[in-house]
Order: sequence, then C-alpha cells, then structure tokens
Amino acid sequence: MNATPQVLAVLDEVLASAAPDERGALWRLAEQGRELDANVVRLPPGDRVGEHQEDVLDVLLVVLAGTGTLRTEAGGTLSLVPTTVTWLPRTSRRSLEAGHVGLTYLTVHRRRPGLAVGAAVRAPAHEGGEAPCMLDLVCPECGRLSADRTPKFCSACGEPFPER
Repeated sequence: MNATPQVLAVLDEVLASAAPDERGALWRLAEQGRELDANVVRLPPGDRVGEHQEDVLDVLLVVLAGTGTLRTEAGGTLSLVPTTVTWLPRTSRRSLEAGHVGLTYLTVHRRRPGLAVGAAVRAPAHEGGEAPCMLDLVCPECGRLSADRTPKFCSACGEPFPER
C-alpha cells in the first residue's frame, strides 16, 4: 500500500505553544518508515551550538524566528534572519550563536543510520593507558557523539545535554 501525505505540524502553532523560555527541540519528525529527519530547535538569546562537523549528512537549516550568526571554519560569518535558508554541506565545520532575541530554526537532513556495535578500536601499545571516557559527550536522545567538548545542545537533534 502507498503512503499517504499528511500534515504533521503547523509551525506557527508549535512556536506559539512553546513556553517563552523553552529551549532545544520543540518538534521532531517521528513518523515510522521515514527517510528524513527534521527538528525545530530554539536557542535562547546568546546561547550557542559549539563548533562541530557533520561528516555524513548535508543539512538544510531554515530560520523560523529570531536572529543569529553562523560561523564557518574559514572564519566566515553568515547572518541568520527569518526565512534564511542555509545549506550546511557535510564535512563543513560550523557553529551557531543566537542573537539578542534568540534563534528558532528548522533542520532537515537524510535520516541518520542507526548506531552499530563494532569492534573496539585499540590505541597503539606505545601510548599506554585507557582512552578517556566520552560518555558525557553522547546525546541522551539520539546517541550522537558531540564534537564540542562542553556541549549545551546536540547538533543533530537539538536536545539539551544534561547540566554538568
């Protein structure tokens, strides 16, 4: 049987129903069998998503409300205002910072493959010791490892990291 198109959310309603100080993912695409992931994410004024790099997926970022700045690895700065559509190509390094009124945006990308259990990577014998535990850098919602050493929000799903 063919899938049927359906309205999943009215973003004006999603934004209006969120508490003024609500942060992180306000909405997520969660339908079974989908090939896309999408999130509506809100950053409070001055908050940021630290520098990170997505090695596998291109991401489309659409600003819904507020303002912000996207910084690129090459030192470039892109202004983000409502209705700005930005392509974040895979392998690009970037960070986001919300402006004085905050920043709310929609991200869309191909669905990330599930996590797979593989063989442990062993450090060369001459280095000695065990690798540092990075469990505090794994998003509790989607399981993605953050490139930011002190993450506030997951760059993949927008979920806030637990307070440290």
